[in-house]
Amino acid sequence: QLQLVESGGGLVQPGGSLRLSCAASGFTLADYHIGWFRQAPGKEREGVSCISSSGGSINSADSVKGRFTISRDNAKNTVYLQMNSLKPEDTGIYYCAVSLVFRRCVSFNGMDYWGKGTLVTVSS
Repeated sequence: QLQLVESGGGLVQPGGSLRLSCAASGFTLADYHIGWFRQAPGKEREGVSCISSSGGSINSADSVKGRFTISRDNAKNTVYLQMNSLKPEDTGIYYCAVSLVFRRCVSFNGMDYWGKGTLVTVSS
């Protein structure tokens, strides 16, 4: 059974860092393009960053460029999101999702499978 499980969320002060992980099971993550998404309270879900199956192409939202870094370890079937210089507006539930179609990943639209999310709270 295909499963994505996010971890690493928590409470952090503004300016702090967190690293999120997305572990895949039941399928070979290396075949898929992977995106991180987030949903802030009262807002629609938005795309954060996408990485191609090979890791050679990355697309990130302007709001996180220079602060967040997506990476993947296909041998461990895991994707990461390193988040630095966190701001209160980064607060939300963070989800990973996968697709076999890169266009869907890079446009943050139409992903095939989703995890259940991990909560990130940035507050002093």
